Amino acid sequence: MAIGAKEIRRRIKSIQNTKKITRAMEMVAASKMRKALNQVLATRAYAQAAWEILTNLLESSLSAVHPLLEVRPVKKICLIFITSNRGLCGGFNSQITRKVFTEVRNPNLLKINRSGAKRIDSTVANEEIEIDFITIGKKGALAVQRFGKKIIATFDDLSYSADVYSIRPLAKLVMDDYSNKIYDKVVIAYTDYISPLVQRPKLRQLLPLSRFDLEKQIAELRQMAKEAGEKEFESARSEYLFEPDTAQVLGELIPHLIEMQIYRGLLESNASKEAARMLAMRNATEAASDIITDLTLAYNKTRQASITREIIEVSAGAINK
Repeated sequence: MAIGAKEIRRRIKSIQNTKKITRAMEMVAASKMRKALNQVLATRAYAQAAWEILTNLLESSLSAVHPLLEVRPVKKICLIFITSNRGLCGGFNSQITRKVFTEVRNPNLLKINRSGAKRIDSTVANEEIEIDFITIGKKGALAVQRFGKKIIATFDDLSYSADVYSIRPLAKLVMDDYSNKIYDKVVIAYTDYISPLVQRPKLRQLLPLSRFDLEKQIAELRQMAKEAGEKEFESARSEYLFEPDTAQVLGELIPHLIEMQIYRGLLESNASKEAARMLAMRNATEAASDIITDLTLAYNKTRQASITREIIEVSAGAINK
């Protein structure tokens, strides 16, 4: 048999092994996606209820008593950047990275500050706005380093273990820095899970708490629930009585609700990551099948040509005799 056929057969075997790996990775990603999606769905109703409470509070004069609601002109921003630790997840990392650094290069929207009905436009030039990063995921940290921006903290383990208790050190860090006026605004960049085929990168104002962003998130959650055929959460406007006093209640409530925002962003990103990886591995498996089909055809043609050549040689030898 010709050497060409042997080489083709070796390549077929190699791609078959690759196909087995990508198929196994697709099944693992599908299992992880279902688990992550269940966590997302379990927290969406709670998140919406929490944000409804915050929205009601931000409409009242009571919000002025808490330092995490103080609005000031933006000079320095902290950006929480959520990506994955590993690749092989399609466009998950590239989409959120592209969106983040498009905003970083031209921070016209990032330097707008909102809280309640207040809006403050920064008079600082775009090139003078300082943006520091807190990264969750090694891919985001590498992107920030390539871009030459400062990373003040990394939480790579959060890409694997998403629970509300693991969020607290990160939440405490950004709340302390904002309260101490190290940063004038805190933004979170994550990826919303829409469906196994669609994941949407988002940038949200985390601090100061913004009624505009909260109402936008509530509307998006309602739309997601409607598209998924889930029961829509019914909101209600309420007048609140604070015991023992307003400052103490808000001091406990607002940090917890900020933790909830970070937690939901991480859960949405984890579900999006596994969905993107599942789809990427499925596409890789299908591509491997197509390559194997083409190589098998080439192998059969080469083998047939070799057999035909041998028959011709035998026939020519018999005629010569």
